[in-house]
Amino acid sequence: MRYMMIIQAPESAFPTDPAAMNESFESMGRYNTELVEAGVLLAAEGLASSAEGFTVTKDDPASESAIVTDGPFTEAKELIAGFWILDVASRVEAEQWARRCPVGPGVTLAVRRVHEFREFADIAPAEVIDGEAALRQRIAERNAR
Repeated sequence: MRYMMIIQAPESAFPTDPAAMNESFESMGRYNTELVEAGVLLAAEGLASSAEGFTVTKDDPASESAIVTDGPFTEAKELIAGFWILDVASRVEAEQWARRCPVGPGVTLAVRRVHEFREFADIAPAEVIDGEAALRQRIAERNAR
């Protein structure tokens, strides 16, 4: 089972003091190493400040026409600051890893199960499921290079 752990926090929750930043990087590095050594980490990334981001709002999903709004997103109480994608045996194991994550005060770690595309087999047409399988195969081949 794959789970995504999402760090949600106001940008002010992250340390700016160099010593505190170093400790934060070191503790997160130790945590990431544990995930890798346990063989459960598929991906993990921290995200840049919302000042470097933008939002896209569309009225028509089929159109490329959209409203693009540059960050920073000062109206947001919490922003997504980073994520991990884990491959674990159960929800319980995902929760155990989430509890060990070295996030501090003012930070929420949201954990969501990632759907396997085959779960949609009963509601999506077979050609959509087959097309998704082909896309995933192409991605795997590209990543293997």
